[in-house]
This record gives sequence, structure tokens and C-alpha cells, in this order.
Amino acid sequence: MESKDVPNWILSLDIEDIEFIKNFVMNSGSLKEIAKFYGVSYPTVRIRLDKLIQKIKLNNSEENEEFISFIKKLSIDDRISLEDAKMIIDKYKKEREDE
Repeated sequence: MESKDVPNWILSLDIEDIEFIKNFVMNSGSLKEIAKFYGVSYPTVRIRLDKLIQKIKLNNSEENEEFISFIKKLSIDDRISLEDAKMIIDKYKKEREDE
């Protein structure tokens, strides 16, 4: 497989995300086993998985404008609230329509 054949959503993941996916698969998708493996609680693993799902969806979406992706990533990483991210994206889209 050539690097051009690797989907963008995979290329957007960092090493920790890829390791998490590997461990998830190696533990048959059991969040309980992953929690034991990492020595954390089940809810902590669930949150990590939810963020990873959001990151994959973000980078797999058709609408992958750089600015919008950046704002969504800030929200996924808890740097800004989801409400703020939506407000910024809506404002950005509105301004783009007005051009």
C-alpha cells in the first residue's frame, strides 16, 4: 500500500490514537479490558473512544475545509466548547456565503 492510498482519517491520527486503536482491536473491542490495560476507569476509556470517533468523523467528512476542521479539532480537544465551535463555524459559513 502506498501512502497515497492511506485514507486521510488515518493520516490525521497521532501515534497515541493509533496505539489506542491497536490495543482496542487486540482486546477484541472490550472497553472493560482496555480500561484494565491502561489502568483507568471505564468512563475514561469511553471518553477517549468518543473523542477518537469524533476525530475520525471530522477527517472523514466531505466538508473538510481547513478552517472548519481546525475549529472542530479545537472542540474535540476541549480547547473550546462545542457551542463556541458551532457559533464560529456558522459565522464563518455565513461570511463565506456573503462574499
